[in-house]
Amino acid sequence: MLDRIILFSVQNKLIIGILTIALVFWGSWSALKLPIDAVPDITNNQVQVITYSPSLSPQEVERLITAPLELGLSNIPDLVEIRSISRFGLSVITSVFKDETDIYKARQLVSERLVSASELIPPGIGRPELGPVSTGLGEIYQ
Repeated sequence: MLDRIILFSVQNKLIIGILTIALVFWGSWSALKLPIDAVPDITNNQVQVITYSPSLSPQEVERLITAPLELGLSNIPDLVEIRSISRFGLSVITSVFKDETDIYKARQLVSERLVSASELIPPGIGRPELGPVSTGLGEIYQ
């Protein structure tokens, strides 16, 4: 069978040449239209809630700020998981959403829940705020 393909190619050089040139042009056009990013963003959709409270220990931050906020943010639609870090005077809650969820929709949902969840925090301890719109790719660049 391979002999017949070679024999056809030798006998029909013009057809093979035209097909080869067409294949090269089609491949070049496809390569130019291919969406390639040098460093693709493969991180998930995340919304961070940051609360500063400089006078509290990590245990107090966890008890007075992080736990009530996690409870208030726990039943948001399309939420996959909630992670948190409590340090000296700092509470960072990361809400991870499904990949299909628009990041601005996720931020809006968290912002709406944050209004009611912040009432669970004692007054004067700290005011929760949304973190900047960024991805985990920034950590790689840094």
